[in-house]
Parts: sequence; structure tokens; C-alpha cells
Amino acid sequence: MAARLRERYQAEVLPALIEEFKYPNSMAAPRLRKIVVNIGLGEAIQNVKLLDAAARELGQVTGQKPVVTRARKSIANFKLRKNMPIGTMVTLRGDRMYEFFDRLVNVALPRVRDFRGLSTKSFDGRGGYTLGLRDQLVFPEVEYAKVEKVKGMNISIVTDARTDAEALALLRRLGMPFRSEGPRRRAPGDSTEQAGG
Repeated sequence: MAARLRERYQAEVLPALIEEFKYPNSMAAPRLRKIVVNIGLGEAIQNVKLLDAAARELGQVTGQKPVVTRARKSIANFKLRKNMPIGTMVTLRGDRMYEFFDRLVNVALPRVRDFRGLSTKSFDGRGGYTLGLRDQLVFPEVEYAKVEKVKGMNISIVTDARTDAEALALLRRLGMPFRSEGPRRRAPGDSTEQAGG
């Protein structure tokens, strides 16, 4: 069974994008390519058990076995040696990617505290979008009782859009809650940006 979001992309999003940007055919329209979910753990240098817990939780959230990422070079100030395990990541493609995106947009992001929408300024100029989540508990798959330490994660959404405007249109039509970037007045005591800021 194809992912619900993939079917919606084919039925609604693709025709709307072709009409908006006047693509010559459906193959020229942007689509999701992959989603990379990454948890970096500098504390894993002292406590390797943190890495096992992070890998287990990332596996629960994404439905795929994560790989351990290792340090590329030694940094003496951080007591870091080359090839030490310092994080865990998953690359999602196909139906798993669409299912994760669906859960991220419809379940996880609405559970972020004080969520006002994602910033439209986190595009990389090549159609990619990265957002950061402060804790993994916004995903209902993670069991609250078994979490020893709150860990943030970076989620990179890679599209094959040629410009940020096309990528924004694609993600917005797929249901990503971007905030309208008008002049924003800061609330008293609001010194930090929320997810994606």
C-alpha cells in the first residue's frame, strides 16, 4: 500500500505545482528525494550508553535502523579522537520517507510547545530545508518513561527543487506549517527561537 502522502502528492500537489510554475511536464516538478534525521551527541564521549538510547529512540521514530556517525578528525580541546562514535542518523527514502514526513507534520510539530510555525529562512539555496527539534518526546512513538535524557534532532528534507521558492511551494502544499514572515514583535522574555528558527 502506497503512503497516504505519496498518493496526495500525485493527485493534488503535482498538478498544482505544474500549474503554478508552468513546468513543461510532470518530471520537471520538484519532489521529495530523501529525509535525513540526525542526533548529535557530544556527551557520548564520556557516556557511550547515551548513544545506544539515542539509536533505539531514532529507530522507533523513523521505523529504520540508524547508523552510528563517527568523528572525522581529532579535536584535543573536546577530548575527541578520530573515529569515536558521536551521533546517530537515518536516511529515509520512498514510502518510509513519506510516512515520516506525514507524522512529522501532522503529529510531532503540533506537539512542540509554543509552536508558531516554521521559519521560511532555513532553506539552503538548493531546495533543501533543515529544522531542529529540541526534544524527541514530540514523537508519540518514544516512551516517556524510558527516556533518560532529552535529546534534540536535526531533520534535513532534501528535494530536487531548483530554487528555494519551488521547494517552499512543494513543502507548503505537502502540509508543512510555515509561519508568514512578516515583521514579528518579540514577546516579553522571548529570547529564543522555536523549532526551525
